[in-house]
Amino acid sequence: MTTNPILQEIYAARAQLLAEYGGDLAAYIRSANERAKASGHIIAKIKQRTIRRTGAAKQSVTATECLSAPPSNP
Repeated sequence: MTTNPILQEIYAARAQLLAEYGGDLAAYIRSANERAKASGHIIAKIKQRTIRRTGAAKQSVTATECLSAPPSNP
């Protein structure tokens, strides 16, 4: 299997960053948030998006109800 040098560089950078924080991802994220706030740059506050359902999705029709009826006995 061939190696991708770009991915190898990304993996090395990630490993170095995590090593600086003792492998604690939460500590790195807290530090990054503090640095972002201290920078004075505007930080976007993104709301959680919800999925809108269409009328068809709201109906309680199962997949088996969509099938045609079996032939009746004469």
